[in-house]
This record gives sequence, structure tokens and C-alpha cells, in this order.
Amino acid sequence: MKHPDDDHELFTRLEAEMTADSAGEVVDLDKARSARDRSADSPTRLDTPGPADFDTTGSGAESADPTARPNVDVPTPKSAGPGYLGRLLGAKRRPVVPPWLRSTEELKTAASWVARHYAHATGYHALRSPVYAARLTLQAPVGAARFVGGTLRWMADREGEPVRLAAVRAEDAERYLKLSRQRDGRVRLRTLVTVLALFVGVGSALAIYVLAPGWLQALSVGAVTLALGAAGRKADDPVIHRAVELPKATKLTSDIVLRALGSLGISPINRAQAVGRDGFEFTAPITRDGPGWRAEGNLPHGVTVTDIIERRERLASGLRRPLGCVWPEAVPDEHTGHLVLWVGDQDMSKAKKPTWPLAKSGTVDLFKPVAYGTDQRGRWVEVTLMYIAGVIGAIPRMGKTFLLRLLLLIAALDPRAELHTYDMKGTGDLDPVGDAVSHRHGAGDDDETLTYVLADLRELREELRRRTKAIRSLPRDVCPESKVTSELASKRSLGLHPIVVGVDECQVLFEHPEHGKEFEEICTDLVKRGPATGIVLLLATQRPDAKALPTGISANASARWCLKVMGQLENDMVLGTSAYKRGVRATMFTWGDKGIHYFVGEGADARIVSSAFIDAPTADAIAGRARVGRERAGTLSGHALGEAPEPTAPAYDLLADILAVVPAGEAKVWSETIVTRLAELRPDVYDGWEPETLAAALKPRGISTIQVGRRQGGKVVNRRGIDRSHITTAIAERDGNRDAG
Repeated sequence: MKHPDDDHELFTRLEAEMTADSAGEVVDLDKARSARDRSADSPTRLDTPGPADFDTTGSGAESADPTARPNVDVPTPKSAGPGYLGRLLGAKRRPVVPPWLRSTEELKTAASWVARHYAHATGYHALRSPVYAARLTLQAPVGAARFVGGTLRWMADREGEPVRLAAVRAEDAERYLKLSRQRDGRVRLRTLVTVLALFVGVGSALAIYVLAPGWLQALSVGAVTLALGAAGRKADDPVIHRAVELPKATKLTSDIVLRALGSLGISPINRAQAVGRDGFEFTAPITRDGPGWRAEGNLPHGVTVTDIIERRERLASGLRRPLGCVWPEAVPDEHTGHLVLWVGDQDMSKAKKPTWPLAKSGTVDLFKPVAYGTDQRGRWVEVTLMYIAGVIGAIPRMGKTFLLRLLLLIAALDPRAELHTYDMKGTGDLDPVGDAVSHRHGAGDDDETLTYVLADLRELREELRRRTKAIRSLPRDVCPESKVTSELASKRSLGLHPIVVGVDECQVLFEHPEHGKEFEEICTDLVKRGPATGIVLLLATQRPDAKALPTGISANASARWCLKVMGQLENDMVLGTSAYKRGVRATMFTWGDKGIHYFVGEGADARIVSSAFIDAPTADAIAGRARVGRERAGTLSGHALGEAPEPTAPAYDLLADILAVVPAGEAKVWSETIVTRLAELRPDVYDGWEPETLAAALKPRGISTIQVGRRQGGKVVNRRGIDRSHITTAIAERDGNRDAG
């Protein structure tokens, strides 16, 4: 099919040639028409010189027209490119069986929903059946009158009366006589039928009254009464009401989608629609996909899915659907202009969610995926809590703490897991988990709690080091991948059980004026090395910026949950660099989308998930069930048993101890010398320390090791060490800050 612009292009070229031709050569219209026909069939533009004008031989010959543009689009035969077999190999095959039918869990969920629907409807009407019967009985006299009146009107052929009256008004005697004869015949026949039916009905009634048993008589009378009651019902007052009000949603059609896309104000789409094109190429039929409709296709060249996501509110207006029903998505393995538009029947935040499978029963293996929320289509989304470090970010009151508590409840349902839970906000949202099962638990931002948290994190860092040595010592056939597995975690003798640390409002730790750097260092180490050793760190914050969420942590967290945030910076801090540019934007969530978030980590795609809502009483019940499981397995410990943490080492001041072993006459000392002297000073504390251990312990205090040269055997040997003046300066600054506080 030729485009309307082809004609304009042809005549523009002819006009240009006639103007440029000084000899005034006459144009052959037959040749011009032939050129026009060829241009309609050829992909080469008419204003592009042919192959003869472009030197492809390498001879250096110049074109006859020095202003002509070279033809770079050389025509290629149809045989070029992938053949039939190649196209088949690269074809995208749609599944024969729908995904929801292949998933056992989704099939069970759908079957249970249908069963509950009809069970509810049956129970609803069964309970109200006496009321229905009473109302129909009261309406039976009206129904009887309507039945008798309707029968008499039928016998008298009242439906033909308007036609006969029209013949009278028209004074059409012949037509009236014909209609009258027809009426007389109908009345005689209908009267005969009515009389016969009356005799049969009365006879049947007498036979039932005399011969039939009592239950049949009652059934017959009841049936007649209910039938007459149904005939006597009012149109505006139905006897039976709906047990379930099904949502009514408009079917999504191509016209609706094109109209909505055209209302977004995107120039390429509007230009295409202005000349009669669609502005969107559908690549698949619009089909039902869960509780909604799915449309898929290609946007015009230069338009990306991100452009559509940015205008989601306008798109919802164009579709005439609530904002929570409209979810444009990109397809990771397609080009950036391939759009998948899913339009739900109900707002995602208001749609009824299925019951969380672990709400009433069940246990968890943290090494396997566990359902924790549903996507827009109502399908369960799973998360595997092992081998990850997670970050949760959101503005206040969007469900961040509830999501963290849900993940900790999942961990609690694995009896092997050891939980460390800290609520730095201090409102007690994590108490259901902490008091029931946690090995360590704290709430608040007071000095006592922060000291408790710091001591626990130091213990976890030492536990991390112990685990790395334990894993390295295991035989290769027992631990082939050098990481904790479910089988190794179940062997209590190895001490490689899962450890899950959850911190709400983690910015309180990292912004602490004295211990903030140490908190950051330990947590960064746990994020980087902890997952392979079975240690999981989950951090939640309502201030996802560089101070509240250090880049060393945010850059290495493999699992990310981002609820509503206000800007691009916060979005990318949680979801990863350039997530906003790729169209993964938690800024599009509204204030009503509580618990709805982007989840990145289980697979490569960012998914929109609505987490299961677990209120405080339900959380208490689940945590109580988890405690019973731990009691049976013998893994309940620490805070849950009322035990205070045992001091792993006596209190010490590292900086003061260094000054004690380094006299004032030694300005610079090797680290090996210092750790040896420290081990002699406090063997129960410093025994086994290496120079690297000393450097790591000094780093949070703002002190770095330096190169220290010593002459040995006539040569200068350089090793890492410390400058004593740096220690004295750090002590002076620390003591000064304390006095100021």
C-alpha cells in the first residue's frame, strides 16, 4: 500500500528537476508514472541516487552530479538475511498451556477462589431461604390475580385490540371485518384451550389431594405458591439479592488503547495518528491475564516504555481507569520500545488479596523460595532469603516496617535460623518477632541500646571470620562451592546455621557521631562476605540517601525492596544506579499504595509486588508458632529465653592500650610489634590478632596505618605500622567530644 506522501514526494522531485534544468527539457509523463510505480514498490527513496551514481567499484570515478547524495542503501535480494529455518529458530513461541495453568500453586489458588465463591453464595442463599419463601408466599395473591388477569386478556385477544382500533379510526371496514373474524377464531380456540386446561388442572389437584401422600401435597402446594409469588414480585424489589457483587470493568479494546496513547502528548504517536496510522503496533491479541487485560506491542521509533511510565496518570485518565489499575511495563529481553500494558479490573491497593500461605501453618527452608506477596495479577511472588543482603527503602507510613517484619517472620519459621532484630525507631513494631524467637533484640536509640547493638555486631564479625575458616576447612566433596548449604546448616556441630539480622531505621546506626564509622564498616563486611557464610543482613530506612545508606552497602545489596519514594536519587539509592532511567520508578506509587513496592533480586527483572499484610495480632500468632518449632528443635536461645548477652571479652580501650605498649620515645612502630605487645598485655583480648586485624580495628576510629621504615642488616625494610601521634590526637578528639556532650 502506497503512503499519501509518495505522491507529494514525486512531484517535489519533478519540480526540482525542472527548475534545475536550464535547457527547459520537457518531462515525459509516461516515464514519470513508471518511476512513480517503481518507487511504490522499492524501499529506496526517490530523492536518493541509484547505484549508478554511487561508486562501488573503487575506481574513483566521480558522479555526474557533484551535489548528489551517495546511495548507501544498496538493494539486497530477498534471499539475503536469515532463511526460513533461521527465522523458525529465532521465533518466539507462545505457550500452549497458559502460565497460570502450569503452576500448581496458581491453579490451587484459582480453584480455592472459585470454591470459596460458590460456597459463600450457597451459604448466603441457604440462610435466607426461609425469608425468600415468606416473601413469595405474601406475594402469591398478587401473582394469582396477575395470572387470572393475564389469562383472561389472552382469551379475549387483547393484544390485537390496538390494531382493530386503528382500523376503526381509519374507517377501513374491510380491514376491520377481517380482523374481527380473526379475533373471533382466536377467542373460540383460546377459550377451548383454557377450559380444557382448567378441567385438567382441577382434576390433577383433586387426584393429588385424594391419592397423593402428604409430602407430595405439601410440595405441590408450595411449588404453586412460590410460582405465584414469583409472578407477583415487583420489578424494583427483587426477592433474591446477589450474594457477591462482582466488579464491573470495561473490556480493553484496541480503540481504547490507541485513544489513551494518543492522549499522552507524545509527538511521534500524535503525528502517526494524525495521518491515519495507529501510532502503536500490536504484536499480540488483547487477552485476559489474571484479573485484568493485557495489551502488548511496539511503540513508534524513538518512543520508549519509560516515556509511557512517566505519563502513567495521563494514561489512566485516557483509559478511564483508576490509577492503581494501570501498569505499563517494559520487557527486559525486548527493545526499549516494546510495551506491555496490563489493566486490572480493580485497583491493586484495594483488590482482595489471597491469604498468605504461612499465616496459619507451615514451616520454611530459608534456602528455598517462599511466597511473600502478590503481583498486579494476583500471582504469588517468591523470595529466597539466603545468599542475599537486602535493603528496604520508603518514605514514612508506606509499609516499610511491616515488610521488614514479614521477612523476619519468614526467617523465624525456619527453626534453624538465628535472628538478631533491632528496632531503632523504638515503637516496638519488631517486638512480636524479637520477644518470641530472637537471639538478640533491641528497641530504641538510647546509648544502652546502641552499645548493645555494637557489641552484637562485633560478635557477628568474629562469627563471620570463624565461619570462613570453618568453610575453608571442610572437604571439597562436603562443601564443593565454598558456601553454606541447607545440608550444612542442618548439622548443628558445624555451627553454620542461618543468621538473619534485621535493622529498622538503620540510619540511626550509620549517623552515630562516635560509632557510626564502625557500624558502617561491620555492616559493609557483612553485606559483602556474609551471604556465602549464611549471614543475612536486612536494613530498612525511611531516608535512603548516602548518609543513611552508605554506598558500600547499597552497591552490594543483592535484594532491594523500594516502596514509594519522592525523587530519583532515593529511587536509585535503593533500586540501583540508573534504575530510574530504565523505567523502574517507585516515585509513581501513590499515597494509597501502602505495601506496594518494586522488588529486585529474585531474578533479573524488577517486579511490582504487594506484600502480604500481617497485622500485629497475626504476627504474634505466627511468631508464637515459630517459637514452638524452636522449642521442639532445641534452637531457642538468647533474648527469647530471657538471657543477657555474655561478654566475649573484658572491656578495653584499644587506643589507650596502644599508648601503654608504645612508649613516647617510639614515634612510629610496626603493626607486628604492636599486636605482639598487645597480646602480652591482654592475652584474653588480643591473642591471635594480626596486623590486618589491628588495621581494621583502627579504621572506624579514623586512624589508618602507614609505611614505617626500619634498618635491618644494613637494609631499610618497609612495613605497615602506626604513628603514635595519630593515637594521641584521636584520644584527645574523642575525650573532647565526650566532654562537650
